[in-house]
Amino acid sequence: MAKSFAAMEDSNRSSNPTIHDVMDAQRRVLLRGGLASSLVALLGGGALAGCATTGSATGANPASLGRQIGFTSVPMAAQDTVTVPPGYTARVLFRWGDPVGVPGQMPAFRPDGGNSAADQALQGGMHHDGMAWFSLDGARRGLLTMNHEYTDDGLLHADGMDNWSAEKVRKSIAAHGVSVIEVERQADGRVTQVLPSRYARRITAATPCVVQGPAAGHALMRTAADPSGRNVLGTLNNCANGYTPWGTYLTCEENFANYFEGAEKPDAHHARWGIKKGGGFYRWHEFEERFDAVRHPNESNRFGWVVEIDPQNPDAAPIKRTAMGRAAHEGAAVALTAEGHAVVYMGEDARFEYIYKFVSRDKMQPGGAAANRELLDHGTLFVGRFDVDGTGAWLPLVHGQGPLTVANGFADQAEVLIKARQASDLLGGTKMDRPEWTTIDPITKTVYCTLTNNSDRGKPGRPYMDAANPRANNTMGQIIRWQEKGDLNAATFTWDHLVLAGDPSLSREGAKGNIRGDVFGSPDGLWVDPRGVLWIQTDVSTSTLGKNDYVNLPNNQMLACDPTVGEIRRFLVGPAGCELTGITMTSDLRALFVNIQHPGESPTERSDPRQPMKISSWPDRAGRPRSATLVITRDDGGIIGT
Repeated sequence: MAKSFAAMEDSNRSSNPTIHDVMDAQRRVLLRGGLASSLVALLGGGALAGCATTGSATGANPASLGRQIGFTSVPMAAQDTVTVPPGYTARVLFRWGDPVGVPGQMPAFRPDGGNSAADQALQGGMHHDGMAWFSLDGARRGLLTMNHEYTDDGLLHADGMDNWSAEKVRKSIAAHGVSVIEVERQADGRVTQVLPSRYARRITAATPCVVQGPAAGHALMRTAADPSGRNVLGTLNNCANGYTPWGTYLTCEENFANYFEGAEKPDAHHARWGIKKGGGFYRWHEFEERFDAVRHPNESNRFGWVVEIDPQNPDAAPIKRTAMGRAAHEGAAVALTAEGHAVVYMGEDARFEYIYKFVSRDKMQPGGAAANRELLDHGTLFVGRFDVDGTGAWLPLVHGQGPLTVANGFADQAEVLIKARQASDLLGGTKMDRPEWTTIDPITKTVYCTLTNNSDRGKPGRPYMDAANPRANNTMGQIIRWQEKGDLNAATFTWDHLVLAGDPSLSREGAKGNIRGDVFGSPDGLWVDPRGVLWIQTDVSTSTLGKNDYVNLPNNQMLACDPTVGEIRRFLVGPAGCELTGITMTSDLRALFVNIQHPGESPTERSDPRQPMKISSWPDRAGRPRSATLVITRDDGGIIGT
């Protein structure tokens, strides 16, 4: 995700939860791992094994292969290339500006930034992020559906931010959103894009989207342009993702506040969501009036949702599923209970925000997307409370229950969901260190979440350390995990930390961590593959890489973990200035897709095309750096990671 944006977003001023504060002695125990449940208890399966089915786009069931990691670790190095283990090859598949493959509409990329907004709407967007594979013909042919999180307007336009105009805003809008591309494996084993493709599609920040669920049509969702409150133009800041067992893609709207210019003295609602004067970082409000939150205060309520997309139906409108709540959504990991109810785990990537769970009212039906069009429109949203004794509870965000009443500012269930942060404040959810990606182990049903970092933890006037977030000045982050006490729709759970990220060679105790294996910090992307290997991707700011606590980590990386033994091994080091994000595999696990986001990123996250691209020229080695999707295969054609 766009790192500095989440780091700036720190709007939780609620006083909860003092119940989770721990004494210094308890924190020392936490740092030694003393609170952690045993691996046998948490990961052994026991009565929980097999009680739910993880939604998987891979279509594979390779648990019998085992979790053991078999590749040689890649050394960390300052470099401007992609490094993978011996015996593996990484190739660029799909870059920013490449045509998505709409028949008869495939404009070529212009390396000088000269493409029009109309061109960009038919090309791969900027800053590739979360993605998923959907099989069309087993592992031979399928669809990659991927997010484009945000834009570096310095790279996007020929003259960068100079001469700002309506056309530049339209192009920036067109570079956001989602791409659907078709890929296939050739006879020689190479994976290539299919051009043209009847499935090819671009969804942008101007694409008509439908609002469904409890908030559809609510007064807080209505605007002058849409008095129905049911039709929104676009999806934006699409960060991580999810995929459903019925074959659809979930894209998550994260730091939407940065698109809206607010009032100098915002009301309490806008203030709680970080919408303020000077907050319109992208300057869209200068030519797109709907992003002026003073003139159109409800427009921002129409963003921050999980959006469902049917990748196999290019004519179907994206649907904003409001029953799952509004948040700076990072991702949405989906699984089924034994009875077939959908369960979705979601993190909210901002300092001191929350982890959520949604449980559907109804059960999944056979028949794919068509038979489950409203499954995510009805159910219960919960916020997580992580207690000091290693247990936790899911607190329901239900109107009329507990403090969620009219007297406290919630007129109905829709308002609870639109104001999910305020509701979670009142319920006493645990304020976390920037919850990012979530993922569910398909074998044990353990749920993982990356807490990427939070240097504000423990500062004067900000929340103290607690059991789940045990380090002050948390520059390195951690990965938390939990197991439900029963099926995935249980009301309580047990939790511990898989790992506290860090570097044991550092002098600062709070940055050492407890990693078994290759060191890393700022975990972000996270995915348990079908055979049970946990993949970890890092997102360290360009302004931080190679400095201070990251002195030994000059580049971002991707690692693999066997969670049964805790070993972590580095699989990939990315080019200079990039973030590693987005991960999926073909259904036979012989092709791995990974996204390289913002190679060459400047510390300000805005490039200047008048200056040489000093940090990176990847992947073209000339002109502007371009985010891109990699396809990684073993040279012997074997299964990735074994």
